[in-house]
Amino acid sequence: MLQRGRALGLYCPGVVLGKAVPAQLPGGERCVGKPVEPAAARFRSYGPIGPGREGSVKPPSPLAPGLGRRLTPAKNPAGGFFTADIMVRPIIKTWGRTTRGSPSWALRGARPAALTSKGASNQGAALSPAAALAYDAAYDAELMPEGTRAWQNRSLRPQGAAAASSEPLKVPAAGGAEPGAEAGWTARMAEQTRPAPSSCDCFVALPPATASRAVIFGKNSDRPREEVQEVVYLPAATYARGTKLKCTYIEVEQAERTHAVILSRPAWLWGAEMGANEHGVCIGNEGVWTKEPVGEEEALLGMDLVRLGLERGRSAHEALQAITALLERYGQGGSCKEEPTPFVYHNTFLLADRTEAWVLETAGRYWAAQRIQEGTRNISNQLSIGTDITAEHAGLRRHARSQGWWSGDGEFSFTKVFSLTHQPVRMEAAKARYCAGKELLLQHAGHITAETIMDILRDKASGICVDSEGFRTTGSMVSILPQDPALPCVHFFTATPDPSRSVFKPFIFVANVTPVLQAMSPSFGDKDPVQKVPRFQSRVDRGHQLYRAHQAALDLMETSQEQGQKLQQTMQDLERQGLEAMKEMLAGGITFDPEELADLLFDCVDTEIKFYK
Repeated sequence: MLQRGRALGLYCPGVVLGKAVPAQLPGGERCVGKPVEPAAARFRSYGPIGPGREGSVKPPSPLAPGLGRRLTPAKNPAGGFFTADIMVRPIIKTWGRTTRGSPSWALRGARPAALTSKGASNQGAALSPAAALAYDAAYDAELMPEGTRAWQNRSLRPQGAAAASSEPLKVPAAGGAEPGAEAGWTARMAEQTRPAPSSCDCFVALPPATASRAVIFGKNSDRPREEVQEVVYLPAATYARGTKLKCTYIEVEQAERTHAVILSRPAWLWGAEMGANEHGVCIGNEGVWTKEPVGEEEALLGMDLVRLGLERGRSAHEALQAITALLERYGQGGSCKEEPTPFVYHNTFLLADRTEAWVLETAGRYWAAQRIQEGTRNISNQLSIGTDITAEHAGLRRHARSQGWWSGDGEFSFTKVFSLTHQPVRMEAAKARYCAGKELLLQHAGHITAETIMDILRDKASGICVDSEGFRTTGSMVSILPQDPALPCVHFFTATPDPSRSVFKPFIFVANVTPVLQAMSPSFGDKDPVQKVPRFQSRVDRGHQLYRAHQAALDLMETSQEQGQKLQQTMQDLERQGLEAMKEMLAGGITFDPEELADLLFDCVDTEIKFYK
């Protein structure tokens, strides 16, 4: 996060930003000694400097980000201290895991706090030692009241909040004099230097909040930008008692019967980010960090639990019971990203069927659940169940007391007891997204349709739709679950990144569904990097046919405004036709042959690819 000031003073190997500096630094790195535009720089593994900290922190090595020595007049022949009122923060993904006692652990508090109406401070709360990945939308418009210093600098924060100022930041001349040159510090500075948040958002609306007697479910899956998400249909199956099932990392006992499922999942793993089954059950998960420590030991991923719940639950409640039983028996753990450096978290879930929804929130093997029978509900990478607990782990409260997190007196709030005392910035940002999502649902209460949820999933101003350097929304899903059991449930998937520039395509469970190979990634078998130990030591190209065609379409939208607008209009028309046909079918206006429905998703994907060509 940046703030106007007199100097920048951030050193990077071979480059200096914002101020001429001596050619030789104490660690031996050579610098060119001239300002560099932010677009030409990448800030990796370097700590911030802020008000009141004279000198410039220079890391001794990329493995010790921000931990370095200050330049003094004796070591700085160019003269003077570097006094910085401008805050710059690193891309923390290069830190790896932050372990107690390590250089990065020592620096876990050395980052700017949220830029609020109270001004900027370099005394921020501690970063989560297990997962310090991103400074995300904590600096949203809600934290920047108009007229404050932060508002004046609103152009120097990530895209997606209020309109940006066009006034560039002025960088000082050497020696700390008054600003004498402009270095083009615009809103793109924040975009260039900040990775996107690791985040997801799930939504559900039940009558009377919906426009019809149907439950509407939706989710955005926000994942690493280059990760490919595929949509896979798996038919119902039966298994002999005692059969073992290999999930992403570990084996579990297989159920004797599994339900047919449609899954949207990162192509490298066994489970799913979201999906539905033949009985009208929908599930989506979210990453969450709590007082319970997260570990790298391989167990069930939250995505594995999504698929297991769908395969084993005829209702949302039955799926919840399946998930919690597996969680208590096998635990959750293992890296959730296709990278050598582990990225681990626990999970919350939103489950829905034709009549009700459940929120399930976990901390290690412990959990609490809340039943929702009407209205709206959303979850966003944070604990949200307070004292209204419908079901819970048998030892939940006993464990909380044993850890000193709850005295045993008064009401028990799962959120208050298990939430981290010092929240990572990403979880502070999740609060803003949660509030924005809740407000968007309330604005449309009584009139919510599938299109309403699609619009919410496409909302970039709130941060719900992510599209930035490190992370983006890689897949989206919306489902219509009619309360009338005679009507089919309709599930819409994008199978492509960025719902604002993707097509939601319908799917209905019928017999003999046609496989949609164009939306399925190639299989690498035993040679897959996820199957080898140590894992993820190499990368493979998981792009499926639809993904590749869509990426080419995105490139066209960004390079040719006229052609891009025409293509975008074609995509919107294709989606509108599918939505209208599904609504007419649910209203009884038209009847589809089962064979037509078996080809429904296949035909939509095939048509979309042809439009891109």
